[in-house]
Amino acid sequence: MINLVRKWFGSLVNRAVALVVVFVATSAVVIAAIGWLLSRAELEDMAYGQVETIAGMVARELDLKLSERLDVLTLVAEGFRSTEIVLENRARVLLRNQDALLQLFDATFILDADGRLLAASPASYYVPGFNASQRPYFTDLVSRMSPIISAPYITVIDEQPGVMVAAPLFDANQRFIGMIGGLILLQGDNFMSEFASVRVGQTGYLRLITQNGIVLADGLSGEVMVPVSKSSPSLLQAMSGFEGTSHDHPGRKTGTITGYAQMALVPWFVAAVWPEREAFAPALRMTGGFSWALLAVVSILAPLAFWIFYRLLAPLRNLGVQIYQRHTGEREEPVSEVGGSEIRNVAKVFNQVRQERDEIFRSLAEREAFFRSLTSNAPIGIVHTDILGRIEFVNPAFLDIVGRPEDWLRHRYLIETVASEDRDKAMKGWRNVLVRRSFFRSRLRLLTHRLPGYVWVDVITSVIDLPDQAIGTITAVRDVTQEMRFERAIREEQQRADSILDVLQEGVLMVDTEGAIRYANGAGCSFLALDDDCVGHNFFESVTIRHDNEELVYDTFLAGNEIDNRYVTLENLEGRIYDIDLTMLHMRKGERQERLVFVLRDDSERRREEERLSWEATHDALTQLLNRRAFTASLLKALADAPQREVPAVLMMIDLDHFKPVNDEGGHLVGDELLKRLADVFKQAVRQSDTVARLGGDEFAVLLPACGMARAETLAESIRTKVQALKITHDGRKFGVTVCIGLTPVSAHDNGPKEVMARADEGCYIAKSRGRNCVVSIALPDEGDRP
Repeated sequence: MINLVRKWFGSLVNRAVALVVVFVATSAVVIAAIGWLLSRAELEDMAYGQVETIAGMVARELDLKLSERLDVLTLVAEGFRSTEIVLENRARVLLRNQDALLQLFDATFILDADGRLLAASPASYYVPGFNASQRPYFTDLVSRMSPIISAPYITVIDEQPGVMVAAPLFDANQRFIGMIGGLILLQGDNFMSEFASVRVGQTGYLRLITQNGIVLADGLSGEVMVPVSKSSPSLLQAMSGFEGTSHDHPGRKTGTITGYAQMALVPWFVAAVWPEREAFAPALRMTGGFSWALLAVVSILAPLAFWIFYRLLAPLRNLGVQIYQRHTGEREEPVSEVGGSEIRNVAKVFNQVRQERDEIFRSLAEREAFFRSLTSNAPIGIVHTDILGRIEFVNPAFLDIVGRPEDWLRHRYLIETVASEDRDKAMKGWRNVLVRRSFFRSRLRLLTHRLPGYVWVDVITSVIDLPDQAIGTITAVRDVTQEMRFERAIREEQQRADSILDVLQEGVLMVDTEGAIRYANGAGCSFLALDDDCVGHNFFESVTIRHDNEELVYDTFLAGNEIDNRYVTLENLEGRIYDIDLTMLHMRKGERQERLVFVLRDDSERRREEERLSWEATHDALTQLLNRRAFTASLLKALADAPQREVPAVLMMIDLDHFKPVNDEGGHLVGDELLKRLADVFKQAVRQSDTVARLGGDEFAVLLPACGMARAETLAESIRTKVQALKITHDGRKFGVTVCIGLTPVSAHDNGPKEVMARADEGCYIAKSRGRNCVVSIALPDEGDRP
């Protein structure tokens, strides 16, 4: 089909006819478009006024209906002047006497001051045990104490959406005793269904939407209590209070003219939607009629124009026949210069070009002979192509490269000898040579009969350029297959070595004698906090390496011996510090290409594991306090320091009272939680220099260096009070303990930790004998009483 169209437009007669038809049709379309725009503008103004009027009338009507129902309900509420007891006992009778309300509402309800449902009409709407105290309409009424119209909500009546109109009920003393409410179901048989059935024109419809974006009625889909689509900017403006008319999605199938009117009584608005296709239907009908008239005019004009132009171009057809005969050799004399001035100029130019062409061919024949003699013994392949890329000449070296005879190659397109994978690149480069008169250099694959079916070559192509035009290209071709094999082997070995180094977790870096990084794997760059490619950065400016608090500098490594597994710390420019197992090797030491190879192994994990094991050996896993072993070591140190202390250290032993019932009744999880909370109390009560430990089970100890007994007794009493106040709740029960605390000073005369701890334990025993939950201090024994 496309070829037929191209063939038809190949005729000048057909082109001229098409031009006339297009001109007439374009003029008619422009006139029609202007008329359409003018009529559309008038229709749009009329539609704007109509939808705005409809929206306003409907909004006022809805305000009137809601106001009527609110006023009636307010009058009924004002007529209820009974007590709260009477309201509770006679709610159903009182509501039954107001059957007229069912003409305005789908259901009516009476609720007491606590939100409990007392009565409902019809009786089938009564829900026993229903309490509306948490419903927004009830809380709003209670807070305002005046009649309200609620926001739409989902009722408990079959989960139907509705709106509650409510008024407060007061007793004779103006005390709030309840509320009377009228329910309007959004999908009930009421004025809301009448609203949804109203039409704008034939296909337009109304929508009722809250300013919060909830659909109350939709004349198109019938959906209620669903969020509106936020795709319409005008709808978003209406939710912010906009009133007026908007043209949404003009020109589309979904285009509409929408009028918005805000309601006065409630935060709702009415949207009157009129589809654009119906609003502009008269203009569309006028355009259709004009199109038929235009078709009739074109049907008459096209054949007439064809006949006129066919007669005018008859001399041009004769010129075409003579040019063809001249080309094939059937005609020797120049073509006839007859017809109109344009046709005579074409014939004259053809005769001149034909004469110049014959002269150029003679010149080219001479140059070709010279070129052949010059390239026949060249060591590289040389190919000459015409302007279309067809091969005109190849030398013997090129024949050897592709393994094809010259007869097979001549007049073939040079691109046919290129492998399919490289043809797009070669074609793009060859075209660029012709357009920009530049050079094209590339590495390509040429097809050959030898395995593997192609050879790699480097090519360079240049245009053969005359002063006013290009007449072909010359391409030099060099076989580089063997070179590439060597390069690939070297590259694969390099990649294999890089791959091995990249997967290592150790950082490997090679540095020259100036400190510049010549090679680094990914792990090495990570240690230095540099990018993945950190080659070129100075290693010694990027890190600080220390061993035994001594910084190892550039000269240390360059002049020193090789290093094997030395533990050092490495700090990078981001301030991050690593524990490193360092190895350093010299390569070509003392030579011009001397290199230093650093291997960095991260030893941080092993050192952290040692610290963790050390911590676990000296701490209680549950409370995170020191264990008995570590506490004993601290007490031994305090005993050793006792002779030099003017103020003695004090040992505080803490024994929990009634801890076993906590475990038995609340469970071990409750007991563990209580122990952790007690540990927090002890740590927060003492100084940072004091030592707190859990000796085991429900026994704790605190070592107070340079404290003195008076201060220790005050601190012990504070701890006892805080422990007594500490309670934890589990399954509705509270659990807690008290403590017995024994205090004793640490003396230089004590024989060891056991003696000091025995005195403090004695204080705990005395405290238990006194009824528990108290502090007992044990003084140092007299010198004569010591064993």
